[in-house]
Amino acid sequence: MEAGGPGTCGGGAETLGSEGRLAPESRVHFRVTRFIMEAGVKLGMRSIPIATACTIYHKFFCEINLDAYDPYLVAMSSLYLAGKVEEQHLRTRDIINVSNRYFHPGSDPLELDSRFWEIRDSIVQCELLVLRVLRFQVSFQHPHKYLLHYLVSLKNWLNRYSWQRTPVSVTAWALLQDSYHGGLCLRFRAQHIAVAVIHLALQAYGVEVPAEAEAEKPWWQVFSEDLTKPTIDNIVSDLIQIYTMDTEIP
Repeated sequence: MEAGGPGTCGGGAETLGSEGRLAPESRVHFRVTRFIMEAGVKLGMRSIPIATACTIYHKFFCEINLDAYDPYLVAMSSLYLAGKVEEQHLRTRDIINVSNRYFHPGSDPLELDSRFWEIRDSIVQCELLVLRVLRFQVSFQHPHKYLLHYLVSLKNWLNRYSWQRTPVSVTAWALLQDSYHGGLCLRFRAQHIAVAVIHLALQAYGVEVPAEAEAEKPWWQVFSEDLTKPTIDNIVSDLIQIYTMDTEIP
């Protein structure tokens, strides 16, 4: 497991308050990353750039207190920066208009007036701040490529009927996407997250990997030798916590 940083960084069990309730910071981060994902889709971003934007956002607030900067401004700058990092460049005007429509549904695009230029300048200045805080380390290894390879292997292990009748693959991809609502991307290795979402998807549909009982090692350890069952359980627990938060936050 990788160190996630101080405070509530990572979105794990430490985000629970003294009474077992989710900390206010976790709720804010959930809402803001939901904004990043929805805005990213409307901007036509691919899954990897959106994941990078969420990771930049989470990593920034591992280093900086939440009340120091407007989290939605950081989110807009994270989208802008992620587009550059993943070579899917976005116009600041598009980010501003999509964000304005998100907060004010049905509104018209902003005029190119003083308010627009103030917002644009804020995004650009915040981008520079994010880069400095993260020490220009904004390239990340995401679980997506591992999940793709693992699912291909798993499909070959399972019989065709089991694979076709249960949406294990679709569910695993959805779990991975939703994991970016929290800080799993900072707390766990990419390979381990990829295996854990498959593990949870298989459990959800009651699908068993053939001959697992007779195998020398569990199927998930074939994919990642250093992975342990407690690590899988921790990732799954964090995922369940994210879905619990989704039911509590409007």
